Amino acid sequence: MKLVVIGAQWGDEGKGKIVDFLARDADTVVRFSGGANAGHTIVHGRNTYKLHLVPSGIVYEDKRVILGTGMVIDPEALEKELEELSTAGVVWAGRVLISDRAHLVLPRYKRMDKDLDTKRAQPIGTTGRGIGVTYSMKSARDGVRVIDAFDDALLAALSQEDRDFLLEHREFFREMMVDVNSYMTDHGDENVLLEGAQGTLLDLDLGTYPFVSSGSSSANGAAVGAGFGPRELDRVVGVCKAYSTRVGNGPFPTEFESERDGDLEHVIRELGHEYGVTTGRPRRCGYLDLVALRYACRSNSIDTLALTHLDIYDSFEEIQVCVGYKVDGRVTELFPASRTAAANAEPVLKALPGWKASSAQARAFSELPTGAQDYVRYIEEYTGVSVEIISVGSDREHTIVERDPWTPS
Repeated sequence: MKLVVIGAQWGDEGKGKIVDFLARDADTVVRFSGGANAGHTIVHGRNTYKLHLVPSGIVYEDKRVILGTGMVIDPEALEKELEELSTAGVVWAGRVLISDRAHLVLPRYKRMDKDLDTKRAQPIGTTGRGIGVTYSMKSARDGVRVIDAFDDALLAALSQEDRDFLLEHREFFREMMVDVNSYMTDHGDENVLLEGAQGTLLDLDLGTYPFVSSGSSSANGAAVGAGFGPRELDRVVGVCKAYSTRVGNGPFPTEFESERDGDLEHVIRELGHEYGVTTGRPRRCGYLDLVALRYACRSNSIDTLALTHLDIYDSFEEIQVCVGYKVDGRVTELFPASRTAAANAEPVLKALPGWKASSAQARAFSELPTGAQDYVRYIEEYTGVSVEIISVGSDREHTIVERDPWTPS
């Protein structure tokens, strides 16, 4: 079975935990897009792992993980991350594979990335890790792939800086390099978990362009990034928070405003520890945007939702969600393509009762406080997609599963 997990908001939805949870029934976990600008946090008891390039399934001793074709890989960052995993006691040798067709991030790309953003009329808020430049080079057909680092004729045509960098690092990933298409063909009967990066609203085609990532953050990129055809995909799981967050610049219609919402942004940020895993930047926080979430569900053919951070609302008497936008005096329930319309959209809010009780000990939907159950049901009603996984804490055990996504339809 091939199961896809993607972010259904602006990233940082808690995909790392959901992938880690679902990986127990996978044979292979494939990260199909993005680069070291992503950040996934895994909590196992007293151990916390912060991953940027390596797929979240790595902490299982019996799982193989693949950095897929759709990724852009920084060799220095990968080496550092694997060293940190070794220090943490994770034995990864022989279990980490890299697509020979994945593109490489070169040092000068990072310099170009930062320089380009400072010169933009509307800065994107890039992480400065060279991701966008690498994807640009890939599209311009001037990129360097993993396999190219072993092509002496190609290396001879590169600048001295690029050549020296590749020669310095290529032996590190020689044994990890794999033809992903051949690998998937040879392991066709296995369970494969496909892990996305960022979120749908940061997807190059579906997101709030130009304030997006440069790769495919949607389910559409899963097949090509993993080395097989789209008919192989069985189910799509969309991960979303009980509220909304965003890092960097760009439209965010439901963002908390001090005049309207008081110190709610600060409260949510501290309760939810909303700081970027990769950058450490405080995340912008806002109400759950059901308009955007329904758009993500429709554009990705999401079969089921995994709702995270529900416990953050345990102490609230009332919770508001966005059920529409007011744009130029008119109310719409459609997610706007226009950057100006999205930037000027005012959220139409609906108040729902809170529950003022702990959800952290619930291990079944029926054990959740009544208000929390009603909140989940309202999300399902609005989006038309069932919520089958609910996270009420950071550890694996803090997870409610109403239906196992690995169960065939």
